[in-house]
Parts: sequence; structure tokens; C-alpha cells
Amino acid sequence: MESRESVPARPVSYEGVWRFTAPAVDASVPQARHAVRDLLDRQGVPVDDDVLHGLLLIVSELVTNAVKHAALLSPELAVEVAIGAEWIRVSVEDNHPYRPTALVTDHGQTGGRGLLLVREVTAEAGGTCDVEHTAGGGKIIWAALPLKTQL
Repeated sequence: MESRESVPARPVSYEGVWRFTAPAVDASVPQARHAVRDLLDRQGVPVDDDVLHGLLLIVSELVTNAVKHAALLSPELAVEVAIGAEWIRVSVEDNHPYRPTALVTDHGQTGGRGLLLVREVTAEAGGTCDVEHTAGGGKIIWAALPLKTQL
């Protein structure tokens, strides 16, 4: 007979990876935000309100950036949500080769602060974010936040 410690833990029911595509148009920003919120609700993810609001802000900023800066070369974007037992990772992928360095920005500018905001929200939640190249020459910008359960 095996001891309880040797039995592998069962994955949490809300764990998984979901991906959807959308046209690189303004209307995709609120649609992506609502799709992510609906997914978390549907899966029963026990996400803290602060983490949820930060996550939805990050989705809005990343999709907005893809729409504003990549639509010419990437008429479609992809949003991916990966949920683990202790974290949530959102990413937006486009086919534009430009890799933004603006996870920092000039505070004197009136615009262009979206990725700075993503970085600050992510850091405040105790998460991490980055930009990666895709095999096809595009990019993925992602943020991972710790999943804080409500008590």
C-alpha cells in the first residue's frame, strides 16, 4: 500500500491554456478584456480582485499596443491565457517584427506609457513580464501574476 505522500496531487480544475485570435482593430480591446474575464469566471479561478483588475488592465494595454503599432504588418493578433495552480500568465502575440524596448519610457512623454504601466502593475502584484521573438519573426509580450486566492 502506498502512502498518501506518494500519490501525485490532482491538478486544480481551473488549470489550463486558452488561446483566441482577434482582428487588430480597436473593438478587439474590450472584447479581449471581456473574454479573459469570462474565461476566469467560467473556469472558477479564485482570483483576488486586485489581481483581476491588474490582469484586465494588462490585457487592455497589450491588445491596444498590438492594434496601434502592429496592425499594418499583423492584421490579426492572438491572446493566450495560461492558468496554473498559483499563477496566471497573459500574452499577446502579433506578427510585427519590432520588439519594443519600452518596458521603460520617458516620463516627459504624453503617450507611449502602456508597457511601462504593464511593467508597474506586474511588479506591484509580484509578477514578471517580458517580450520574446516568435519563430515566425513576430513577438509575444507577456505578463505572469501570482494567483492570490480569496480567503
